[in-house]
Amino acid sequence: MIETAQGLASTAEICATDGLDGVYIGPSGLTVALGGRTSTDTSVAEKFEAALAKVAEEARTAGVAAGIHCPDGATAAGRLAQGFTFATVSSDLAHLEQAAAAHLRDATG
Repeated sequence: MIETAQGLASTAEICATDGLDGVYIGPSGLTVALGGRTSTDTSVAEKFEAALAKVAEEARTAGVAAGIHCPDGATAAGRLAQGFTFATVSSDLAHLEQAAAAHLRDATG
């Protein structure tokens, strides 16, 4: 999992590890590690995007998968187009909240 400054600096070495199938980016942790004040701080967006490109390229060069967590399907599609091998989308809690909200809307009209 690449979500620290040290992990980012060591991506090539990590990707070259014998037996490693892939790396995975935790975007919230990486954003904070890059100097963001919160996990969604847009002030580090340029650094964040450069970090993502670095990880995806170094993984591709090493022949390992590069994955990333995404908040939604549209973001996942963009990351896959960017060169990531796989993307996880949302979370069980977010899906439950969305389903519960839909049920409440249906029940209350």
